[in-house]
Amino acid sequence: MPFGQSRRSFLSQVTTGAAGLSGLAAVGLGSGGISLAAEPPPEITTVTLEKDPPAICIAPEYVAEDLLRAEGFTDIRYRARDADTTLELAHNQVDWTFVVAPNLIANLGAGAPITLLAGVHIGCLELIAHDHVRSIAGLKGKTVGWSPSFVASKALVALMAKFVGLDPDKDINWVDDSKADPKALFIDRQIDAFLSSPPETSELRARGIGHSLVNSATDRPWSQYYCCMVASRTEFVQKYPIASKRILRAFLKATDLCASEPERVARLMVERGFTARYEYNLQTLQELPYGVWRDYDPEDSVRFFALRLNEAGFTKFTPDRIIAEHTNWRFLNELKHELKT
Repeated sequence: MPFGQSRRSFLSQVTTGAAGLSGLAAVGLGSGGISLAAEPPPEITTVTLEKDPPAICIAPEYVAEDLLRAEGFTDIRYRARDADTTLELAHNQVDWTFVVAPNLIANLGAGAPITLLAGVHIGCLELIAHDHVRSIAGLKGKTVGWSPSFVASKALVALMAKFVGLDPDKDINWVDDSKADPKALFIDRQIDAFLSSPPETSELRARGIGHSLVNSATDRPWSQYYCCMVASRTEFVQKYPIASKRILRAFLKATDLCASEPERVARLMVERGFTARYEYNLQTLQELPYGVWRDYDPEDSVRFFALRLNEAGFTKFTPDRIIAEHTNWRFLNELKHELKT
């Protein structure tokens, strides 16, 4: 999208499957041409989302604002993330957000009021190491950084280590200083490896620092399961089902937009102040497979991570319990039918 292109011009050209926006006056639901006017309006017109700059992989959440307005939401608020996503959802600080699936599962406590509703994409996480570490097995005796506010940064590396026969509790030296940035520690060579996500990965690659041990976009089994999923407070979903379906539809259309128009989305994210580096935005949007939300089964991802995390001692919940108490795929299944390509 050219620098000078207005939001209205941008939106007038957006197409998500066979559904398009035209001045935000009406939005089709898919190949069937169903009008949103045929649906009841949302029970609530205010929604609070999470803003987590400079994170790029949750781009659909950032560019969904106009789509949400077309769905009938008049007050769309973004709250800067200052705690773990699970806690912000559970404590009613945000209504909807994108979560890293294993992070949420590892953090679920008994009765946590959170519901997963759809998968978004795979592949935003990458285990980065310095050149003297050539494999996951090579992490034995090495230092790995992680942030206590991002449990998956430890849980996923631990699972990767267990896959190759390491004991993550005994064989890896974890550096978990809550005041330290793992990327900064890595650049200063104070740690040997850490789990990275965009734009950190793009920056390290551009600077020629470190190399990839595991890329969750390409390396099995991680590439077969969602890393980022859509979650909401259970109370919100139960109390406002019409609004919930409309919010999820806006997110999924925005996800399609990330897949089909990465240049425009990257520019819009910069213009709206969500991220600063256009080139890093574009690289991430082009590399991540946003178009898979129709193809992968989100329940498979929940079951996989729940089982692995349970085996590793990161959660006491069984997969069946998590699926029964913390998932709702009804809206997703309806929207897969409506938003046909």
